[in-house]
Amino acid sequence: MGICRIVLADDHALIRHGVKKMIEEDPSLKVVGEAADGLELIELLKTTPADLVILDISMPNLRGIEAIREARKICPKIKVLMLSMHKGEQYLCSSFGSGADGYLLKEDSDTELLPAIAKIRQGEFYISPNLSSEFPEDVIASCHRWREEAGDILTPRERQILQLVAEGVISRDIADKLEISKRTVEHHRANMMKKLNIKRVADLIKYAIGRGLSDTPPE
Repeated sequence: MGICRIVLADDHALIRHGVKKMIEEDPSLKVVGEAADGLELIELLKTTPADLVILDISMPNLRGIEAIREARKICPKIKVLMLSMHKGEQYLCSSFGSGADGYLLKEDSDTELLPAIAKIRQGEFYISPNLSSEFPEDVIASCHRWREEAGDILTPRERQILQLVAEGVISRDIADKLEISKRTVEHHRANMMKKLNIKRVADLIKYAIGRGLSDTPPE
């Protein structure tokens, strides 16, 4: 099967280090790059050939679920293993619906990381044992078909801005982060609210949280 080139994406350096150490136990696997957030991951994939991405579901700037979609545009055949602490059905289905090939709980990574990678390399889907035993078979099956409503309605840029709005980032800082004008940010926000038939920014934030784009509302 050859060497599998892997890119790691997690905003915690210690987690990346731990995952990399486990991967290095298998001579057929090689970590070729690391990213601290979703945007950095996308830029890395533009210049670094990779066969598999292992990424955290909760990252700054561009969350894991959104990063999957962008990664697929750059590398349509790349495999994706989501690494997460979240056990909710919402996160599981969002990940598979966005194109992930596997969903590994961080608490299972010590024993399941290498088996998960092996299964994905063989073209199979992987779900942490603790999750596959919790959810009925019909829920697991639906994860492979499920598509987020926001993914069908909003553009990638709108989803990106929606995440930042939900995280409490103000328009000026969003503009600086994405290298666009404040006016463009506000135009995207207004367009999202129109598409989703939402009248208040507070409701837009609630929508983002409900779709897994943010874990908690801003303080």
